[in-house]
Amino acid sequence: MTQETHEAPPAFEPNRVELVSVSDSKIIGVSVYSGRAEVTRLFSFSVHTGQNQVNISGLPNVLDQNSFRVEGRGAATIHDVTISTIIPPPSRTTSTELKGLELKRKQTEKALERSRKAIASLETYLDSVNVEHVAVTALGEVIETYESTCKKLDDEVTELEKQLVDLNKAIEAERKKLSGSTGNNKLNLKASIGVFADHEGEVEIALIYAVNSAMWSAGYDIRVDMQTKEKPVTLIYKGAITQNTGEDWNDIPLTLETATPTFGVGVPSLTPWTLSIYRPRIVRSKGMSFGRGGGGVPSASLTPSSAMALRRMSGRSPSSAMDELDDESFSPSAMQYRGLAVSSKGNISATFTVPGTITIPSDGVAHNVTIVELSLDSTMSWVSVPKVDAKTHLNAKIKNASEYTLLSGPASVYVDGSFISRSDVPAVSPDESFDCPLGLDPSIRITYHPRVKRVSQSGFYTKTTNYVFSQRISIFNTKSTEIKNVKIIEQIPVSEDSLITVKLVSPPLVAPFSDSTLSSGELKVPPPVNVSSGVVVQWDGADEPGNDLEGLGKDGKFHWVCSVPSQGKVNLLLQWEVTAPVRTDIVGLY
Repeated sequence: MTQETHEAPPAFEPNRVELVSVSDSKIIGVSVYSGRAEVTRLFSFSVHTGQNQVNISGLPNVLDQNSFRVEGRGAATIHDVTISTIIPPPSRTTSTELKGLELKRKQTEKALERSRKAIASLETYLDSVNVEHVAVTALGEVIETYESTCKKLDDEVTELEKQLVDLNKAIEAERKKLSGSTGNNKLNLKASIGVFADHEGEVEIALIYAVNSAMWSAGYDIRVDMQTKEKPVTLIYKGAITQNTGEDWNDIPLTLETATPTFGVGVPSLTPWTLSIYRPRIVRSKGMSFGRGGGGVPSASLTPSSAMALRRMSGRSPSSAMDELDDESFSPSAMQYRGLAVSSKGNISATFTVPGTITIPSDGVAHNVTIVELSLDSTMSWVSVPKVDAKTHLNAKIKNASEYTLLSGPASVYVDGSFISRSDVPAVSPDESFDCPLGLDPSIRITYHPRVKRVSQSGFYTKTTNYVFSQRISIFNTKSTEIKNVKIIEQIPVSEDSLITVKLVSPPLVAPFSDSTLSSGELKVPPPVNVSSGVVVQWDGADEPGNDLEGLGKDGKFHWVCSVPSQGKVNLLLQWEVTAPVRTDIVGLY
């Protein structure tokens, strides 16, 4: 009887495709956000019919693995995607060449030492020579022999020193070669992709992933032409792009995104808020005695009735995805994922596309691009708080009448071609306005005159002391043209005690919370009060949108808005009265 043996079939080995990210692909798009970037890499390679294992090495270490996505075109199906870290081999510390160089250096050092000792011996011999040992007639021959021998030894020392320098350089280079990594140590991730092909041929896949260590920030040049009436402000919107991901972005189409991807951010929830009566717990002390003659008093120890609960909230949001791939590059049918297909689209506040292509190396250095140059309208104003500082500040209220969203960022301000100051532009949406300080204007001179005080008493049964203060302010315009919108901000004291009364005498402003402004039960902002020709006064903040009507004037602040003619002067007068009972010591009166 014969026994049949069945051999196991050979294990199936899929076709392996080894690719290097930097050399075997091309970046077809990069979207840079405020703290990260999304990169799209395109690969083209051949596959065999059936199972193919595609290994792509050299991906950046700062890659966000949760954002990694694979898309493609071709008659194939993507089965699985995994990402792993490539552990570089340990660096060698020595080699045959390094050992040979070190041996040669040792031999050269010994030869150099012998030559120097020979020169020292000759000099010692020459110093010891005298007439007792050498005849005068032989002295010339001794010196000649010394000269020729020293010259030969000097040449030998020079040559050995040069060889030693060359050997040290060669040893240093060899050690760097051995200790240095074989590649970029910032590109140590590998993606393994299973691809099942219906038939042999070319396929294209795109890797889409987010990386950290990449960002862009906004910057501005604001140029103001004081001689231009219409659109005097030119705003140059710039983007500074920085990346240190380990892979260079060479000749790429680049977009800048103003949206900020968020992760783990959800609507917060409220915990129950309850009220209860606090009842302290009575704790009897161990040594407490309540017997006769003890005279002790029980003590109580208080324990907290409640404690704060900590809430933790976690979650992940999928990273933003590329909406579509280049139609020209992906003419075949799209690859399908086995089991399910996932698509994610994010809302974008604004997208700036850099024209053409650009190169951004991985060097951590800011590379500036100009997004747009805008001509904007603005309203100029001059602002001063002479009570604190009599200097006049020039300010421009600029309206963003463009379709661009301005991100917060630093700005260099130029007025009539001269650099004035560095400022910060806040986040500004289209059709929104923002203030831009333009520095000091010395041509507007303000004088804050000494304050005048008068004191009097009144009353028969209840005597009171009245303090009347007067403050004059002068504005002088040295310009050759009239200026408008000169704002002078002032204040009067505010009483915090019912015994002290403060009354604004001049200018005659009406408090917005007084009965005179009530109409149908609603508070209204009192209109500006005309003080003189070209001068109006109102409570500070009354001209701002969304002001607090009930709070206007309660802080005692108000401002004049003046028009000052060329080489002209405007005088302002502030008077207020403080009343308090006699012999009342008022804090903060002076």
